[in-house]
Amino acid sequence: MTHNGTLHKHDDGPSSHPSLVPFSTELATDFLPVSTFFLRYEAHKHPFNMTTKRLSKILTWMSPSSKESNHKQESTGTSGSKSSPSSKDWSKLPKFDDLPMFKNMKGCAWEVWGKDDQLGTINLLTEEVVKRAAAEEIITGTTVSLNWPIQFPSKPLFRRKSPEVRMMPQTPRIVRDDEIHINTQSGTQWDGLRHFGIQEHGVFYNNTPHDAMVGGIVPLHDPLAVDPAFAHIGIQNWANHGICGRGVLLDMVRYYNTESGGHTTNKTDKAKSELDSLPYDPWTTHGLSVSELKACAEKQGVKFRQGDILILRVGFIQKYQNATQEERDALAGKPETFAGIEQSEDMKRFLWDNHFAAIASDQPALERWPTPEGTPHMHQTLIGLWGMPIGEMFDVEKLSETCARLGRYTFFFSSWPLCIIGGCASPPNAAAYF
Repeated sequence: MTHNGTLHKHDDGPSSHPSLVPFSTELATDFLPVSTFFLRYEAHKHPFNMTTKRLSKILTWMSPSSKESNHKQESTGTSGSKSSPSSKDWSKLPKFDDLPMFKNMKGCAWEVWGKDDQLGTINLLTEEVVKRAAAEEIITGTTVSLNWPIQFPSKPLFRRKSPEVRMMPQTPRIVRDDEIHINTQSGTQWDGLRHFGIQEHGVFYNNTPHDAMVGGIVPLHDPLAVDPAFAHIGIQNWANHGICGRGVLLDMVRYYNTESGGHTTNKTDKAKSELDSLPYDPWTTHGLSVSELKACAEKQGVKFRQGDILILRVGFIQKYQNATQEERDALAGKPETFAGIEQSEDMKRFLWDNHFAAIASDQPALERWPTPEGTPHMHQTLIGLWGMPIGEMFDVEKLSETCARLGRYTFFFSSWPLCIIGGCASPPNAAAYF
């Protein structure tokens, strides 16, 4: 939560992948789908050898009889792991209490995903998981965007840069360009593996040293010769894989409104009524407990399953949209305080043992903010120890209405982050399909 959205890279020191470089190739759909390969880093020095390898790969994919066996034999993938996530069996994952320690921190999942892993819990989104979710959840064809307009909040929190969208007429031609300058964490976002590390020990996910990364603008010229150290645990791995599967909304606002018996048809009055029915103010520090999340899930008839993408509606965006401009300005000008999930062993156990692939909410930190004195951030565990994407400021207002109207709180979810090599975060480009 405290870092900006600039690109980072390792120094020229040792890398956990000294000879590998991520490489993505998109060819005509008549021949093969988008794939991501790992080629030997030395190959960029020998264009003929690289071309030969690429042609060999194409011919292999074009052969129907060998496509499946080739997929199974693929030794590396976008994650940098020894085998692609879709070929792994994740049916026997350890419980939270069985995860090893990292120094003084409980619940480290690095060994679960593998020492070379760069996907984290996204590994759970296998082909079978995605296929089942699409088959079961896409029924009506209704689609819902979960992206807040990129201009909001107009005054970002955590002292981040305000979004700038410059609209540029190219007169005298009837042509226009846009230039957009944003912090990738100023609005709707995924926190990536380079965003929040283990503060006490100076490392990011999978023991990646913080001091091996540099800041600033780093030009990239050859897409086939990117230093693997620069790209290591960057958000391009999620961008190449996609974050797609079954989404589950826990609508805490509607849950509490129903419990209190509040109802009205006027949209403005309805929003005020819903916010008034909450036992907390979304803009003040409050911890949501595991028992509250479970009660909401039970009320909605939701049963979790491995690989779910959990989304929480806490009320932050609803309050923002119904606030005055003076109230919005005041929010950005004071120390950040938000309602969110509590920082507790029970919460960690709940999130891990349900084996969610990702978690998101409509508020700017996901977790209760600030944390109680002496209590570690949940970001350290979720991102640093598990490799779990944290989504923030997802606009779930229309999603809430759609779920209530259709009477179901599960849907097919897709998200394709920006492919920022070495990036620490990205707008999600997220949608729900019913």
